[in-house]
Amino acid sequence: MSAPLSFAGKVILVTGAGGGLGREYALAFGERGASVVVNDLGGDIKGGGKSSAAADRVVEEIKAKGGRAVANYDSVEDGEKLIQTALDAFGRIDIVINNAGILRDRTFARTSDLDWDLIHRVHLRGSFLVTRAAWNHMKNQKFGRIIMTSSASGIYGNFGQANYSAAKLGLLGLANTLAIEGQKYNIHCNTIAPTAGSRLTQTVMPPDLVESLKAEYVAPLVLWLCHEQCRENGGLFEVGAGWIGKLRWERTMGSIVRRKNQRMSPEEVRDKWDQICDFTNATKPATMQESIHLLVDVLSKVEAEDGLGANPTAAVTSASSGINPIEVIGKVLPEMTFSYTSMHCILYALGVGMSTREPSQLKFLYEGHEEFSCLPTFGVIPAQASMVDGGLSSVPGLNFDPTRLLHGEQYLELYKPFPTSGTLTSKASIADILDKGSGAVILLDVHTYSKQELVCYNQFSVFIVGAGGFGGKRTSDKAVATVAPPNRSPDAVVVDETSRDQAALYRLSGDWNPLHIDPSFAAMGGFKSPILHGLCSFGFAARHVLRQYAGNDVSRFKSIKVRFLKPVFPGQSLQTEMWKEGTRVHFQCKVKETGAVVLSGAYIDLHAVPSAVASTSLAEASGLQSDLVFAEIGRRIKDLGAELVKKVNATFGWEITKGGKTAAQWTIDLKTAQGALHKGPYSGKADVTFTVADEDFMDVVLGKLNPQKAFFAGKLKVRGNIMLSQKLETILKDYAKL
Repeated sequence: MSAPLSFAGKVILVTGAGGGLGREYALAFGERGASVVVNDLGGDIKGGGKSSAAADRVVEEIKAKGGRAVANYDSVEDGEKLIQTALDAFGRIDIVINNAGILRDRTFARTSDLDWDLIHRVHLRGSFLVTRAAWNHMKNQKFGRIIMTSSASGIYGNFGQANYSAAKLGLLGLANTLAIEGQKYNIHCNTIAPTAGSRLTQTVMPPDLVESLKAEYVAPLVLWLCHEQCRENGGLFEVGAGWIGKLRWERTMGSIVRRKNQRMSPEEVRDKWDQICDFTNATKPATMQESIHLLVDVLSKVEAEDGLGANPTAAVTSASSGINPIEVIGKVLPEMTFSYTSMHCILYALGVGMSTREPSQLKFLYEGHEEFSCLPTFGVIPAQASMVDGGLSSVPGLNFDPTRLLHGEQYLELYKPFPTSGTLTSKASIADILDKGSGAVILLDVHTYSKQELVCYNQFSVFIVGAGGFGGKRTSDKAVATVAPPNRSPDAVVVDETSRDQAALYRLSGDWNPLHIDPSFAAMGGFKSPILHGLCSFGFAARHVLRQYAGNDVSRFKSIKVRFLKPVFPGQSLQTEMWKEGTRVHFQCKVKETGAVVLSGAYIDLHAVPSAVASTSLAEASGLQSDLVFAEIGRRIKDLGAELVKKVNATFGWEITKGGKTAAQWTIDLKTAQGALHKGPYSGKADVTFTVADEDFMDVVLGKLNPQKAFFAGKLKVRGNIMLSQKLETILKDYAKL
C-alpha cells in the first residue's frame, strides 16, 4: 500500500468550518499534520447572528487529537483578517478551502435586493476576498491549493434558488480563471459540487437522506485535490455518498450558417437549428483558445467558398432534379447516440396524454411505482434523430428542401420491453426510395441497440413533396405494409381529449419542429394554428389499444404500423376505433369533432398471453420466490448465529409485496442472543425496514439489480438507518446457494 498523504508543515484555512463539511475538512487536515485556521462567523443559515462557539468547538476537537489549530470569527467579507490569522499563528498560508455559505431561498419574483446581494457577498465575493488575500503569499512561495465550493444548483439550476445558483456558478468561472493564472506559480484551483448532510441541505432533503449523505464522504476528495502530489487544476467535481465524478463542457459540431458576401437571416438559423443542437460527435473544448480557433477555422471556410454562384441554395431547392436512387439506396447514415432517464419516459407518457386521473396509468408516470414502465411507442424517440437531425439531408444524391418533407407512415417493432433508462445507439440506412410522381418516398430503416442487444426496429416512411419524376419504381417489397381493418363495426372505441398544450408538451420529447408551436410558422404551412405531431396521435392510439386489449402490460406489445393522413389540432378529441383478430388489433383514429380520419391502415401486434400451464412458475407453485431465500437465510443464522450477531448487530424488517400489496413480512434479528429469523413484523422497532416487490428482491439477491439503483429508482424503499443496509452483504453473500 502506498504511503498515506501527509500535510505536515502546511497551513490550511477552512471557512465555515464550525459544522458540516467545513468541520469535517478541518478535522481531516488536522489529523494529517496540517495547522488549521478554523473560520466560522457562528451565524444561522440565513446569515444572521454571530457566535464564537462553533469555531471554538472544532479547534478543541483538533487539539484533543494532537493537532494544531486556531479559531477565527470574522466574516469572509473580511478576507484579509482571515489570512492574517493564519500568518500570525503559523507564519504562512498554503491551502484555502472556500466553504462558507448561507441560504436565502426565494422564487425569482420574490427575491429582494437583500436576498440577492447577501448570497453573493458571502459565496462569491467572500471567496474572492479570502482568495485574493492569500494569492500573493502563495505566488511568493510557489505553492498554493484553492478549493471553490459550487453546487448542483449552480451547475443545473434549482427552483427557488436563483440567487444561490448564480453565485455558485460564478464560483466556477472564478476558479477556472485562477487555475489559468496560478498554473505557473504551482497554484491549483479546483471546484467541487458536494452533496452532503448539512444545515443547508436539511432544508431541501428528507432527514434520512441528510443523515446518510455524510460529510466524511466528501472530505477525501478535498484532501487529495489539495495535496502537493495532485496535478489536477481547473477541474469540476460532483461528490457525495462515496461517489466522485468529474464534469466537463461539451459542444456540438454546429453548423456554418453564413455564406460569403451574403447576409445571415434568422430563417437560416431556424433551418439549421437541429444540426446546430445535435450533440452527435460532440467536441469537448477545454480552453478559450480552442473556442477562438474554431471561429478562425469557420472564417477560413467561409472565405474559401467557390463555385456557389449567386444563389448557393439553388442546388437544394430544385427537388425534382435532386434525387439519384443509385447513389442513395443502401446509404448508411452516421450513428446516433441517445441517453435518457426515467424522466424522459415520464415526459413522453405525459406528451401522449397519460394522466394521474387514471390509477392504471401511474405506472408510466411515477418512477417509484413497483411496476414502473416505459410506453412501448417511446421506441420512436431515440430513432427519430436519424430523420429530424439532418441525417437525411446530408446524404449525397438526396438533395431536397427539408421544409417539404412529410411523415407518411411509421412502423415500430420491439424485441424486449423498452428499458426505463439507458444509453442507446441507433444505426440508420436508406432501405429504398420510390417515385410517386408528385413526390418521392424514402424508406428509412433504423435499428436501435443497447450495447450489442437489439432493442427495437423502426421504419420511417417519409414523403418529399415535389421530388418525384426521377424515373424510379413506385413500390417496394422492403416496405412494411399497412392493412385495412375488418369490414364490420369496431369491437371497441376509446375517446380521449388532447389538451390545448399537447403539442407544446410532446415536443419536449425531441421533435422541435416549429410547425407544432409557432403560429406564424404554421400559417406559412397553410394551417390556421400549430398542429399536433403525427407521432403524438400515434402514441395516443397505441396506448388506447394497450389499455383495452393488454391491460397496460408492456410485455404484450410486439409491433405497430400506421399511416398518417390528416392533421390534428391541440384541444381536439382523438377517437380510436379497434377491431381484434387473434393477436392483431386493427385500428383507425379520427378527430371526434370533425370525423376526419387521421391514422389509417393501422394495427398493433400483441404477444399471446402465456397459457396457464406455461405461466405456472416455481414461485406460484410454492408461494413467493423470496420464501426460498429467507429459508436459506434462516439456515445460515442457525449455523452462524453468534458470528453474524457480532458482525452485524442490527435487526432488519422486510415487507415483501406482490401486485402492489404486502404479501409477506420477515424479521432478521441479528442483535440478540444467537440471532433469529421470524416470519412476521418485529415485536419492537427494527433498525431498518425494507419494502420491495418479490421479483425485485430476487433480482437484488441474484446480483441482477444493483441495490443502490433499485433504491434511487424507487423499487427498494428503506426506513430507518439506511447505512446498516451495507451489512446485509454478510447475510446475502454467496447468492449462488440461495
